Amino acid sequence: MRRFMSVPAIAIDPEFLKMGCMNYAKPSSDAKQSAAEDQLDALLSRIHSLSGENSKSQGGEGARPKQAPRPAAAPAPVRAPQATGAPQPSPAPLTPAAPQVTAASQVAGVPRQREPSILGFQPSRDEPWRPSEPFDAYESRINETLLEAIIYRFLRTVGESEGRKIADQVKLPFRMVEPILNRLKSDQRVAYKNSTTTNDYVYVLTESGREIARLMQQDCTYYGACPVSLSDYISSVGKQTIEGQFPKRPDLERAFSDLLISPQMLVRLGPAVASGRGMFLFGFPGNGKTSIAERVTGAFGKYIWIPRAIEIDGAVLRIYDPMNHEIAMPEAGSGILDIGGFDKRWVRIKRPTIVAGGELTLDMLEVQSNSESNISEAPLQLKSNCGTLVIDDFGRQKMSIDQLLNRWIIPLEKRYDFLNMANGKKIQVPFDQLVIFSTNLEPKDLVDDAFLRRIPYKIEVPNPPEADFRKLFEIMCKVTKIPYNADAIDYLITTHYLPVSRPFRNCQPRDLLLQVRNYCMYNDLRVELKNDYFDFAVDNYFSVMD
Repeated sequence: MRRFMSVPAIAIDPEFLKMGCMNYAKPSSDAKQSAAEDQLDALLSRIHSLSGENSKSQGGEGARPKQAPRPAAAPAPVRAPQATGAPQPSPAPLTPAAPQVTAASQVAGVPRQREPSILGFQPSRDEPWRPSEPFDAYESRINETLLEAIIYRFLRTVGESEGRKIADQVKLPFRMVEPILNRLKSDQRVAYKNSTTTNDYVYVLTESGREIARLMQQDCTYYGACPVSLSDYISSVGKQTIEGQFPKRPDLERAFSDLLISPQMLVRLGPAVASGRGMFLFGFPGNGKTSIAERVTGAFGKYIWIPRAIEIDGAVLRIYDPMNHEIAMPEAGSGILDIGGFDKRWVRIKRPTIVAGGELTLDMLEVQSNSESNISEAPLQLKSNCGTLVIDDFGRQKMSIDQLLNRWIIPLEKRYDFLNMANGKKIQVPFDQLVIFSTNLEPKDLVDDAFLRRIPYKIEVPNPPEADFRKLFEIMCKVTKIPYNADAIDYLITTHYLPVSRPFRNCQPRDLLLQVRNYCMYNDLRVELKNDYFDFAVDNYFSVMD
């Protein structure tokens, strides 16, 4: 009499659904039911093949927690998928499911191969590249020793965790983490505390496992996402570089839509931004140099992907920084129909714009290593790759100008940089960002000709003409919600500007209107523009400037 075994519950892998769907052409409306039946048959075949493998390995892994009893099921027939519209051949004899091959040659019942693209993703200017989901550690250049150490540290920190939560912590598919957990179980480094309704187990460290985890945590405390290889990161920068995008005039107009910029300024800014190289913005304070620099990135594509961390010979270097990067992850599906398909070790962010002012020091341009955690932090220029790095108030940094120039004179020309890791290794990384130096001083008074040659564009931000100055008051009145009064603006200009030859500055309309509003609110007056209100604002604002 043939024995029937119970089929354990199996979590359906989203990758299996994704890869299975890619083997079909897009079905027509008449063939949807047939395609669904084919996919169901494939899933049933997968379930029974896994149940056969589990029954064989049951005796060699030691006693597992008891699973809830499940009804017996007979092996399902395997039916090959038929192309839509093709003549249907006569049914073949039913055969039992073929034995499952090793994990090194098959994933989710489908022979593994590197996917050329991600299902549902089309490269565009706003998102030129997306990292595909990894298939195995070798192809993805994952350091398995480091991954195992991360799992040890995580379990020591949280005490216990389900297998899929461990996979979610390291941001890898469960099918890649499960063999490591099985090996740790067979080596008696972890144990099963209990089982879950999803055919998973709650893992805890054994006594020997806790000792290993303690030693590993002394070396490094990192237990976040599995780091990406340095070579994969360098490749990603090349696919998302700002060089070669060549934004056009409409792109710049869109980026500066909330600023009042003269057409002449756009003509000068356009080629400098399109080049993707460095530029100097100089001029009198208050004319919007920093505001211009912060919006330049908007002329390029919207999003890039960066790794949460990269690995260099076992050392961890964090790239993603919530303080400098604005995350913008794509929408993901839910349940077994989640076909996001991207590598969760990466995050999608808006193209970065990192601003460093007078607080900039030479240490911020080098790898910063924490001696207690042994986790390294990427320098500012690495975090700003594929975006914009603004050196604001250039010439007022704590370090000398010569130190900064000597540090960057080669990277600005060669477009790559060298960094020293805490373990003594020197690595070469991309220097791929638009560097903008904003200063109130003349560039020629700050740096020598050798450095100026490597910054091809020097753009002066001039004082606005009177017409633009009046227009700024109209714009800022809407922002501050103060009724616009043209007569009061005429009084301000003819009384406090023209007679004393006071220069117009782009920041002054905003600052004066705020003075008027605060004066009215303090004195419980109606917020409006009057001549005497402007007299008060001018006396306060220009008291030490004239």
